[in-house]
Amino acid sequence: MKINSLAQSLMAFVFLLASLAATAQTKTIQGKVTDEKNQPVAGATIEIKGSQTATLSKDDGSFNLNVPADAKTLQVSFIGYATQDVAITGTEMTINLKPSQQALDEVVVIGYGTARKKDLTGSMVTISEKNFNKGVMTNPDQLIQGKTPGVMVINNTGQPGGATTVRIRGNSSIRASNNPLFVLDGIPLSGNTALPPGRGGFSSDRGNPLNYLNPSDIASMDILKDASATAIYGSRGANGVVLINTKKGKVGQPVISIVASTGVSSLRKQPEVLDAAKFREALKYYTPNEAANSDFGSNVNAFKEITRVAPTQNYYADITGGTEHGKYRLSGGYLNQQGIIVGSQMKKYTANFSGNFRFLENRRLGLDFGMFVTQTDQKFAPIDVGVGAEGNIISQALQWNPTQPFRDQNGDYTFVSGNQRNPLASLAAYKDLGTNNTILAMIAPSYKITDNLEYKFVYSVTRLTGDRNAMVRGKIINPTAANDQEQAFLGKYSETDQQMTHTLSYNKNVSTDLNINAVAGYEYLDYDYRQSMMYGNGFTYLGLDYFDYLQYSTINTREVTSYRSPTNQLQSLFLRAAFNYLDRYLLTATVRRDGSTKFGTNNKYAIFPSVAFAWNINEEGFLKDNSNINQLKLRLGWGKTGNQEFPSGASKDRLVFASQSVSQANYGNPDLKWETSATINAGIDFALFNNRIFGSVDYFNKKTTDALFEQTLAQPAPAGRIWVNLDGEIVNKGVEISLTGNIIRKNGWNWDLTGNATFLKNSVSGLVGYYETGALRGQGFSGVLGQRMVNGQPLNVWYLAEYAGIDPNTGMSMYRGLDGSISSNNDPSVNKFYAASPNPTTLLGISTNLTYKKFTFGANMNGAMGHYLFNNTAATSLGISNLSTRNIGTSFFNTSVKESTSNSASPSTRYLEKGNYLKLANLTLSYKVGDIGNTLKNFNVSLTGQNLFILTKYTGFDPEVNTDGSTNGIPSLGIEYLPYPPAKTILLGINFSL
Repeated sequence: MKINSLAQSLMAFVFLLASLAATAQTKTIQGKVTDEKNQPVAGATIEIKGSQTATLSKDDGSFNLNVPADAKTLQVSFIGYATQDVAITGTEMTINLKPSQQALDEVVVIGYGTARKKDLTGSMVTISEKNFNKGVMTNPDQLIQGKTPGVMVINNTGQPGGATTVRIRGNSSIRASNNPLFVLDGIPLSGNTALPPGRGGFSSDRGNPLNYLNPSDIASMDILKDASATAIYGSRGANGVVLINTKKGKVGQPVISIVASTGVSSLRKQPEVLDAAKFREALKYYTPNEAANSDFGSNVNAFKEITRVAPTQNYYADITGGTEHGKYRLSGGYLNQQGIIVGSQMKKYTANFSGNFRFLENRRLGLDFGMFVTQTDQKFAPIDVGVGAEGNIISQALQWNPTQPFRDQNGDYTFVSGNQRNPLASLAAYKDLGTNNTILAMIAPSYKITDNLEYKFVYSVTRLTGDRNAMVRGKIINPTAANDQEQAFLGKYSETDQQMTHTLSYNKNVSTDLNINAVAGYEYLDYDYRQSMMYGNGFTYLGLDYFDYLQYSTINTREVTSYRSPTNQLQSLFLRAAFNYLDRYLLTATVRRDGSTKFGTNNKYAIFPSVAFAWNINEEGFLKDNSNINQLKLRLGWGKTGNQEFPSGASKDRLVFASQSVSQANYGNPDLKWETSATINAGIDFALFNNRIFGSVDYFNKKTTDALFEQTLAQPAPAGRIWVNLDGEIVNKGVEISLTGNIIRKNGWNWDLTGNATFLKNSVSGLVGYYETGALRGQGFSGVLGQRMVNGQPLNVWYLAEYAGIDPNTGMSMYRGLDGSISSNNDPSVNKFYAASPNPTTLLGISTNLTYKKFTFGANMNGAMGHYLFNNTAATSLGISNLSTRNIGTSFFNTSVKESTSNSASPSTRYLEKGNYLKLANLTLSYKVGDIGNTLKNFNVSLTGQNLFILTKYTGFDPEVNTDGSTNGIPSLGIEYLPYPPAKTILLGINFSL
């Protein structure tokens, strides 16, 4: 009722504004749009500059547009042609479009400045709003999935607002983070999430650090991939940089834009388990003596009971306006996304206010400011990947006996002794609530000292706070449980980040042939966070939430913990100079000197240089007159970047406080220094046939040395750990290809097709020994690790027993021994081999847009190939040993070879599956209604399908998954274990302006 009331109020407000605007005086402009050959252009966009009032040209190029009487300029655009501003001098006009150089002359954001696209020397890709993925997007990184070569985005979970894994050109670190640096409107983000961690049994996904941003506020994202582009960010640029650029105010009368959408999500896929009939067959085949006692006569579907068709509502509005000397933008959004697991939900409230102003008579004094305010309220399902034999609700539903009802004759939840749990009882027993608040504010005064020299100061502060209230009523799950199963905790997190950046920018044509673009700067960053937790158990249920009266818990069960991060500050000097000679020869040189409190006293400062050269071959005389070649650029670059994304205070002695005791957890290392990556990049950019075909090809070779690692001190040293820089190197090299073709461009039709592919190779060499990670979990897998960092192999290579089938005589699993023998007597915990890599060797992205008059159809696909995933869900939750009391996976019911029910699962290649997939990420059909009367402008309606289908042979929930299996801080990759399942979504949306 509240949501409906909100929607009704919003629409009433919209139509009130519409009625007020209806009296505005207008006039009608008639005209025709033609191309360079004076042929009609169908489907060109004609809009009033500074507003969102627009129309499309018809098949014969003609158009009619109602404009305000005081409108002065039309803006005309069409794909492949330069956008033109045309003065309104009468009521009839003919507009002649010219082939576009716009893409090359477009100004893009780079580190601490801007540059023309044609002047870039590094490997950089800009993805604008019109090319973003469509659908229910809760995080900015989802907008660019599959959109550019070299960038892999994995949705770790289907939980609303859940975490993602983002990799640019593969993994390159053993212990430090592999995540890229995200920069929001020039503000480097910490990458931390404000949601406090949970305890055992509660949701273990802490969400996406970018969740507080509203994707509708984002205008474009620039991805810096090679060192020549990222070196300006020094010690944080080794894993690439993603620049998030938000929308700004526009010149013109105030314009209100409204976006509203609603849709439903449902389960797309689950691992196949036996239904009641097949379960009865399995009982009779495998355990005939127990069949009668294990058949309870019902026919239930547990997974259907814990999932639902979940509604989503999303409302967004913004107001923009201003003059050449002062522009502003105000936006607000509300998202209510219910998860497909019963009880899970995310509500997000966002607001953004920004402005750009110029002062003084000469307009040399500028002031930019921006503020983001967000509150996120979440309800979490009890999906913990670190649970023990009792599993979480995913395994509980998969394993539930399909012949057993969920409630007994008294209406109470059916209780099953042992480790098995009723999934509906688990849903009822757990309550897990999270609230995050974010305020990010920025102010940036600037002064143009001369026409070519400008000083700018940026100050920003980011405040993140998170609260988590959670409880479990253990007696709902197990009526015989002791009171210590009645538990609750309160978690709190707070973070304050500050930035001060001074820059001096210089841009001048020093002669008719030479242009210099330079920036010098100083930056200071400070990150400070703290968290605390209170816990207790032994409650007696009195009708209240346990976390509201923790003092009622049993005294000796109470726990209090608190933590404050050690000092984490960075101060830097940087300089970049770019030279353009004759628009043909481009040279960019960058150097940054970083000083960080994270490193040892002997290595607090380091220098990160880069240099890149580009040659615009098409500007040479022998090609300049060739009308078929619009761009041909060769790029070469080299640079060094660093990685300091590991715990602050690692270089110092660190203490751990317990109840009335202190112990040393970390020993200091004064020689600890940055992990360093050196990258060579060579690329070519091209555009042909009036920009009908364009793309790029890049080769890169990235070597990472001085890998950061935390290791246990060798005896006879005292017990403890120390951070060190490892010997050896990690190499990532590969080729990236991107190609776009404008296949049809006539008679009202326009069809573009874009494809990108990345071919990656990863290897490790020079390490002393090996390092293990990849925690595999579940019954019988306690303490099992499945991945290694070892010489001659890719990062996170699988190290497992080699499965050789079922012994037809005993029904037990057979494994290959170290001597090559095949036997069920070979111990899988001893006979292990390097099996395969979880790192994709090929990344794919395909996008297409087809427009006919007012209809637009768009589709986006992404995929990955050449990697292997460990189906930990099948290994420990669906095996034959579940019988006779629990359900099994359909693939385990095999009458050709009878597997013994005493055959326990082992970490082996039996559960290692190819992760190849190609997914239809989103499919959108829209119709541009246009203006409705004199009030509603650019009315558009769309229907979007998201995550509709996937081509894969992987048998788990989804090959796009990454359950956290990190061990001692060493990251893992490619494990699926009882995740929140992915959903498919159908969404109906409208948008218009006033």
